Amino acid sequence: MSQITLFENNDHKNVLLEDYTEGEMIPANQHLIVHNGKAMLLDPGGHKIHSKVYAELSTLIAPPNLKYLFFSHQDPDIVAAANFWFMMTSAEGLMSQLWTRFVAHFGIDRVVFNRIRTIPDEGMVLDLEGVNLLIIPGHFLHSAGNFQVYDPVSKILYSGDLGASIGTEYRIVGDFDAHIPRIEWFHRRYMPTVKAFQLWATMIRELDIETIAPQHGAIYQGKENVNKFIDWVENVPCGLDRMDNLFRIPKVD
Repeated sequence: MSQITLFENNDHKNVLLEDYTEGEMIPANQHLIVHNGKAMLLDPGGHKIHSKVYAELSTLIAPPNLKYLFFSHQDPDIVAAANFWFMMTSAEGLMSQLWTRFVAHFGIDRVVFNRIRTIPDEGMVLDLEGVNLLIIPGHFLHSAGNFQVYDPVSKILYSGDLGASIGTEYRIVGDFDAHIPRIEWFHRRYMPTVKAFQLWATMIRELDIETIAPQHGAIYQGKENVNKFIDWVENVPCGLDRMDNLFRIPKVD
């Protein structure tokens, strides 16, 4: 286990808690934003990693100072251990209003369920001990109720599954063109339509972004690689745009 500090100043810190997955689990990143001693944990993960993440988090902050749990969408690699985090901390959870009653199936205890705060479809501004984090719509990338987090201090966009790469041994993208084979299949298959990419790209160019930090795989640092990713993903045919030939009734041999 290890940590990578993506940004730090006197009162603000952004830490990547490096991948804790094992076996057949898809690799996943956990991120921590700390401001004035209070923190948000993003996409905390599943049952098999929660004790490791909790132990590592405890080296950075006292668990009572964990103020928010952010769930970008409803996938098990994000929410499966939600009950552990609600029972072990006093943090408030944030997720799309579409998914609260679905994630209850992961065993969230009734006594803590009221600590889940729903995010409206249009997103919101969230105060973390004096810094206004932007909770930004990322709908259909790839979930119907999907959100991202922009931190204006570090200028990091936490993009969830958007920008995710598979099978990368490096933590930071160096050569974007060489990185494309690591992201292309995932985006073509898991994202529903290029229109979602285009709406997102138009919106996100309004922000000053130095880093894009996905939930899976390597991180895009520096405006050059950030802009290369936005330009690339804006025009990737995906999902329904390329599945005409799959909508056929299987035939018996």
